[in-house]
Amino acid sequence: MGNLSKNKLKVAVGLSGGVDSSVAAFLLKEQGFDVVGVHMWCWDQRGDGCTADQDRSDAAEVAGKLGIKFVVLNFVKEYKEKVINYFYSEYEKGRTPNPDVMCNKEIKFGMFLNWAVEAGFDYVAMGHYARIQNNSGVYKLLKGVDQSKDQSYFLYLLGQEQLSKTLFPIGDKTKKEVRAIAKKVNLPTHSKADSVGICFIGDIDVKEFLKQRLHNKEGNVVNSKGEVIGKHEGIWFYTIGQRHGFSIDKYQGLPLYVIGKNVGKNELVVGFAKEAVRKSFEVSDLHWVSDDLLKSHISISCDVRIRHLGDLYKAVLTNGGRKRKVSLENGVFGVAPGQSAVFYIGDELVGGGIIK
Repeated sequence: MGNLSKNKLKVAVGLSGGVDSSVAAFLLKEQGFDVVGVHMWCWDQRGDGCTADQDRSDAAEVAGKLGIKFVVLNFVKEYKEKVINYFYSEYEKGRTPNPDVMCNKEIKFGMFLNWAVEAGFDYVAMGHYARIQNNSGVYKLLKGVDQSKDQSYFLYLLGQEQLSKTLFPIGDKTKKEVRAIAKKVNLPTHSKADSVGICFIGDIDVKEFLKQRLHNKEGNVVNSKGEVIGKHEGIWFYTIGQRHGFSIDKYQGLPLYVIGKNVGKNELVVGFAKEAVRKSFEVSDLHWVSDDLLKSHISISCDVRIRHLGDLYKAVLTNGGRKRKVSLENGVFGVAPGQSAVFYIGDELVGGGIIK
């Protein structure tokens, strides 16, 4: 692609107000694209560790520094409907959801991408640590080069259509390199701390956030034999593998972990560490980035990740009729229903699903 054709290509860069998206915008401008900075405004509540106002002004400052047009899109209503309501309803059902996965699907690569296409942009771009490879018209999603920052896990719901219109300019760089570029060109965000917590909201105490809508509902803590041994505050406040937050009134010897939930009975099931280890689990809502590998194979050998930046575990994914089963080479601690299981073959993310 020569510079001539690039001059005509318009890119809407999601400018979050952080260093990664700032550098993404800078690199695209350097490469000769026609760049517009777009800030998605998704959260309007004060408190909650929310940095929305600061982020918006940082994003505007970066756009000013780069000399690019700056647009703010208000997705507050849609974010509440599509991401926050999902977050609460999953917890209420006793599962542990992944709001960032939903945010990418519905907001960044849903509403924002749709807006950009309608506004005549050729691409959207983000400061994600992930890579896209075009293999003769088939788009592959690869891990970011910086394994300690890789964000591919959150992107497993993307498909061919979205990947064909997306650029990840910093996916082939390390965080250290990104910060060095930002410092060198004097971007105002060069030393800003990495964002943490939930997409667009920030670093929150999940339990306190849940309490805004899901109230305490005391129930029994039982062991794996079903004996009542303590009390809990409401099963939605606990996740599989958690070791604290419930009270035990019968001494059990070893530390106890949450190993299950019975929503109907409002019971929290706890057990010893070895009881929280799983060698297999089922997945639902499987999504493939390109080909449905289980159409051509009964089983595939892959690596699976059950949390963002979590370890990669050797696994076999099999298709038994309506059941999709993940069998692990070694047992894994704290497999939480509702979380995403994401499958890789080498550096390529091939698909993912929801842990049942």
